[in-house]
Amino acid sequence: MEHRKTYYSKEVETPAGPLIIEGPIPPEKLMQYEFHEGLVAFRQPEQQHEALIGIANLPEGRIIIARSGSTIVGYVTFLYPDPLERWSEAKLDNLIELGAVEVASEYRGASVGQTMLRVAMMDDQMEEYITITTEYYWHWDLKGTGLNVWDYRKIMEKMMSAGGLVWYATDDPEISSHPANCLMVRIGARVDQESIQKFDQIRFMNRFMY
Repeated sequence: MEHRKTYYSKEVETPAGPLIIEGPIPPEKLMQYEFHEGLVAFRQPEQQHEALIGIANLPEGRIIIARSGSTIVGYVTFLYPDPLERWSEAKLDNLIELGAVEVASEYRGASVGQTMLRVAMMDDQMEEYITITTEYYWHWDLKGTGLNVWDYRKIMEKMMSAGGLVWYATDDPEISSHPANCLMVRIGARVDQESIQKFDQIRFMNRFMY
């Protein structure tokens, strides 16, 4: 399918100052921005900055950012699922994964994550995608927030619902390994029935294995 990216932006007020939420951001623009030193959830800030530039270079890759001036303080990534994950086995070119959401600690609590997801879904092409996200409790900042897994999951569900993602059942072993883990999905308005059926088949790959 042809991947079209339409830019949108929104300004939000936070206790730490105003932010611009914008995207999808092209790689050359990402290179011009600095990366907040507190964005360390997945890897060191410099490496994560490079990873975002790499994703933005992909035909399907989408990066939505929150920035204060020229400093990126939050981001959301969308790209095809990892080839090693079951979600890639359907070979659907209209299935993308919301891979990472991160917001620097001083900007949390101001719905920055939710606003990034709302901006992401402003692009009409998102109606042509099945968008998924896999939530694993071992990726969550339980120590930094002081929350237990269930309270953190409620926050994640609330944030994802801002982008129209809802809970879906699956027999994926990693997701099934802990009750707090979950699969969340948004099926765009223009996704065809055949794609939905293929997606349902990979959601439940073990249903006949007794």
